Amino acid sequence: MKRALAVALVSAQFVLLLALAFLPHSTLWPVSPGVVVVTILLALAGAVIAVLGVLGLGPALTASPIPREHAPLVTGGVYGLVRSPIYTGLMTGGLGLALIGASALHILTWLALVLLLAGKARWEERMLVSEHPDYADYGARVGRFLPGIGRLKS
Repeated sequence: MKRALAVALVSAQFVLLLALAFLPHSTLWPVSPGVVVVTILLALAGAVIAVLGVLGLGPALTASPIPREHAPLVTGGVYGLVRSPIYTGLMTGGLGLALIGASALHILTWLALVLLLAGKARWEERMLVSEHPDYADYGARVGRFLPGIGRLKS
């Protein structure tokens, strides 16, 4: 059951990201050169943050939100700033796609992605607390998606 939920969540996140990329563009707001620049910056920032998160995990990396057994708890590098940098990167890049899409459907899809990743992160954190006794202290010091924001209550 746990594995099936993990696969469903990962699949849903990829569907939402693909939807952001391929939904028809609209004219809810003008896509000016400024919007294009902001979109590019958000996409690049999101990619950099996500890649730093992937590289930072090392042997703890898994596509599933279910932590690898006996993998070390990573709290350094980008993980010293935020607990879920890969999700932060996906949300940031997704926001860029929503801006360039200029539609209400893009905004709703991005909000669905944010809600999905927030729920996925909370589920993952419950498992990490069980696996790593130090995770609760780490979570009380480090924000979930943004530095200092979304810290766990100690």
